[in-house]
Amino acid sequence: MLFRQLEYFVAVARERHFARAAESCYVSQPALSAAIAKLERELNVTLINRGHTYQGLTAEGERLVVWAKRILAEQEAFKAEVAAVQSGITGTLRLGTDPTASTTLALPVAAFCSAHPLAKVQVRSRLSTRELHRQLRDFELDVAIAHFDPCDQEGLQIVPLYEERYMLLVPDEQFTSVQGSVSWADAAQLPLALLTPDMRIRQIVDKVFADKGLEVTPQVETDSIASLYAHVGGGDWASIVPHTWLRAMPVVGRARALPLVDPAAGAQVSVAIHAGTPGSIAARAFVSAATGLGLDEVFAQPPRPVPDRVR
Repeated sequence: MLFRQLEYFVAVARERHFARAAESCYVSQPALSAAIAKLERELNVTLINRGHTYQGLTAEGERLVVWAKRILAEQEAFKAEVAAVQSGITGTLRLGTDPTASTTLALPVAAFCSAHPLAKVQVRSRLSTRELHRQLRDFELDVAIAHFDPCDQEGLQIVPLYEERYMLLVPDEQFTSVQGSVSWADAAQLPLALLTPDMRIRQIVDKVFADKGLEVTPQVETDSIASLYAHVGGGDWASIVPHTWLRAMPVVGRARALPLVDPAAGAQVSVAIHAGTPGSIAARAFVSAATGLGLDEVFAQPPRPVPDRVR
């Protein structure tokens, strides 16, 4: 059995199409098919249901693809570890995040790149926590930063990074009576623009409202942080955002960010890697860089004022 055979087999399982799998592996389709047929002979099992086209994996194929992904990931981790001994961590770290945490990535990424200047980072954002978990489990990501509930933690090593608190973002022109801190009950009475229900921050916000016995239907829903800010900046809507956003995306113009109280709700944001050992040396180095920042203390500091020229 060769690593190449496993690579071809995983590609077919991923692409669900022999020609596309061959293209992704930069080989001809006959060469890919021959390698997989040889793998089946060596294992004395049928791995792929074949007709005129790909018709799915057999039960044996479903089990092998799990092992093949792990074996290939460990092979890459071993090669990276050897290279790191010789010249430091190199290659590309695949980092996933949900939209909420995407605004805070610059700090841990900067710490990692400063410690390992030969490494590169590829960020995949706009992923749900469920999809982040799947991609970590299937070795498609090296590390992820997001909200992870206990039900999300199987097969992952999870380390807390910081706790989010929530702020009401309001435009001054429309909500001049809103001052100081704001209760969630009062926020529920405002026309709201929120992120879409599939995003974890929206689920957290909805749960806080529900726990207070409040039913809230936002007038605007968006899957874009930039769009959310634009709707508030337009002056017609308020929104609920994490306090960490205010560091990466300061409030400009006449908008204000006010603490939400009663309750003072929060949610833990963590960094996660695959629980398998020894795992990716780059992923372990990123966790070390991220957890060494003391982000709770960093985000407790007031955001820097926005220069007058951009107000």
